[in-house]
Amino acid sequence: MMMKLSPQQVQYLKMLQLPTLALEQKIKAELEMNPLLEEGYDEEVEATSDSDETEKDEPTEAEATKAEEDHTPEEDDKYSIEDYMNDDSSGYKAREPFDAEEKDDFPVADTLPLYHRLMEQFSLLDLDDEEILIGAEIIGNVDEDGYLRRDIPTIVQDLNLTNGTSIGVAKAEAVLKKIQHLDPVGIACRSLQECLLIQVEVADLDPALKSLAQRLLTEYYGDFTMRHFEELSKKLCINMDDLKRVIEMIQHLNPKPGEGAFTAHENYVVPDFIVTKTETDFLISLNDRNIPPLRINKAYRELMSKRKKNGVSAEAKDFIRQRFEAAKWFISSIHQRRETMSRVMRTIVEKQRDFFDSGEGLKPMIYKDIAEVINMDISTISRVVNSKYVQTDYGVFSLRHFFSDAISTTDGEEVSNKEVKRKLKTLIDAEDPLRPLSDHKLAQILNADGLNIARRTVAKYREAMLIPVARLRRKLT
Repeated sequence: MMMKLSPQQVQYLKMLQLPTLALEQKIKAELEMNPLLEEGYDEEVEATSDSDETEKDEPTEAEATKAEEDHTPEEDDKYSIEDYMNDDSSGYKAREPFDAEEKDDFPVADTLPLYHRLMEQFSLLDLDDEEILIGAEIIGNVDEDGYLRRDIPTIVQDLNLTNGTSIGVAKAEAVLKKIQHLDPVGIACRSLQECLLIQVEVADLDPALKSLAQRLLTEYYGDFTMRHFEELSKKLCINMDDLKRVIEMIQHLNPKPGEGAFTAHENYVVPDFIVTKTETDFLISLNDRNIPPLRINKAYRELMSKRKKNGVSAEAKDFIRQRFEAAKWFISSIHQRRETMSRVMRTIVEKQRDFFDSGEGLKPMIYKDIAEVINMDISTISRVVNSKYVQTDYGVFSLRHFFSDAISTTDGEEVSNKEVKRKLKTLIDAEDPLRPLSDHKLAQILNADGLNIARRTVAKYREAMLIPVARLRRKLT
């Protein structure tokens, strides 16, 4: 039986996975769609919170925050808000007034990030509602190199759970094919082989050359990656000159379609957290300075008031109540997002104190380690970590950077596999380009350095860092 989530849970989960910039855009969109939602502090509660004359419950901290300086209060605006806080005392309060934030003095070119460029193209296709839902999720999971690192069945499962749909894997695969033919061609592929094949498919090439390239990449991709040129010549029944033409054409394709000329927006990461080292501890804060305070519109709240029984139709009241509930859930979701993200970040810092203290010594850690401490589901941790960044005293890092598997040492201790990857890259960078180190030789060197690591693990880490095999690293003369 498929588990169904309540609208509040769906709202919360969607908000939780949004990075800071995306959350800002989400709030702007919600402000445009919901007339009951507006920016600003709830000043009337501030004015009445200390009064003994009020007949309602005491307001929450979020309701008692100071009014914005540029807001002009309406006359006779003391209305009941018990419906607003009837079942949820959590509100949301920004750390400081939105309009008080400093603005950058320099202009920035108005260019669209990769995600928005893809969505802009995708929206022009002839699609149904489910296809639009699938496409947005796929494009949202494309990494900076332009590859889809999340498998389609998992994406479909998550979509069906969150939206109560029954989308099939075949339909999602069909949508993926459409995305892969957007500009840049080969985007959202799951492997280099798939990426190159898509680009060859749409390239304006000599038919004979295109056919040879497709055969090479489809039937003999292993020989191609291993540079078995003599074998390829025999299997394709072509001479070495023709083979050279095919390979040169493939080498001119784009292996990283998501990697292009960086714009000012794309080359600047906005951290979601800021961690600062103090004398005794670490100060952790959410980078939510540009998230405006939200409140329920007073005029609509008056229409909902139980004291105002005349002049408002039942249909109007029903519409207002629906929008009221949506606004309340939205504000509550932002507050819950803030609380959950803060708890997760605090636990990460506690688990990786050595790294935040010195910039080195990353320890092995998986999502389960955090989930157990704060008593939350692993999927919740995944949503918090996904596409989020933290600014530290040693640079800006993706939250994924702090999660890694363990590698044992000869001393019986454990080190992060990210530390092993760092050492592996250092060895490869320093190797003789005429005689590159094989995976076996690299494993021997690392083992001599006290790490228990097999050749296959070295190969796995090397491939994860997009470093080719020794044969392909050899400098051609």
